[in-house]
This record gives sequence, C-alpha cells and structure tokens, in this order.
Amino acid sequence: MENLTLQQVDAKHPDLWLLIEKLDEELLQRYPAEDIFGLDRDDPRLDQSVFVVAYGGDRPVGCGGIRPLDAESTELKRFFVDNEYRKRGVADRMLAFLEERARERNFVSVKLETGPEQPESLYFYKKHGYVEIEKYGEYIGSEASICFEKPLAAKGEGITWR
Repeated sequence: MENLTLQQVDAKHPDLWLLIEKLDEELLQRYPAEDIFGLDRDDPRLDQSVFVVAYGGDRPVGCGGIRPLDAESTELKRFFVDNEYRKRGVADRMLAFLEERARERNFVSVKLETGPEQPESLYFYKKHGYVEIEKYGEYIGSEASICFEKPLAAKGEGITWR
C-alpha cells in the first residue's frame, strides 16, 4: 500500500484507542462481550508494552501491540486493520514491525489469542508461521479462544523450537 507509515506510539495515544474501539465493535458482532479479552487502559504492563499505529496518509488504519508475558514470551494484543485497508499489506508490515521489537527485547516467542469466528485471523497467523498451542493465562477454559505461538530468531538465524 502506498503512503503507509508505521509509528510506534505509547499506550495512551488517541489513534491507538480509536482503532481499539473499532476492533471491539467488530468483535462484538462476532462474540458475546464475556468472550472478548480486551485491554485495560490501567494495566501496569502497558508501560512495558510496545504499540504501533499504521497510517494511510494521515488516517490511522491499523494497530497492534506486544505485551510481556514472562521473561521469554510476549503477547500480540489488539491487532487490527480497518476493513477497507485489509489485504493491502498493512497487517504484514505491522506484524513484522512488532516481531522485530520483540526480538530487540530478547523475547524468544510471540503468543497470541484469537477465536474461531475470525477465520481470516486464523489464516493470517498460520501463514506467518504461528502454530496452535494449548490455551494459556486468562484464556484457559475459554471456548471462544484459540491460542498460537511463534518462535523468534535473531535476524539471519533459523527458527527452531526448544
């Protein structure tokens, strides 16, 4: 997509929350509210998180973040591209950006949660090397959750599971 720029933003950035609200609206069309694992604006882990907003010109069109889970793993959170900008490479670029930030912080894997009512997400993550894993953390016991993980390697290294 031409004129696409990625900007790393802090957790309070208004464009980030504008896009998260759009994501939540979309998720509410697919899942009951109790099956949606949102992001708490007051979560202290947000200070250690990295967020990106994608802009098409001056318009915010996509967002996502990584939040530390433990010393080795980070979690992809609130990953979203506005419907009219999908299938234009926005998600690919944001994911590559966030995975690189995770590598820079010495994480060895990225985990994420999505759901069965998001077949486009399931396809996207599998295409990018994520494999389904057992549910973890707050997703244990959730019928609406499918969890994935991808091992990270330093640039130029092969990827292997430990």
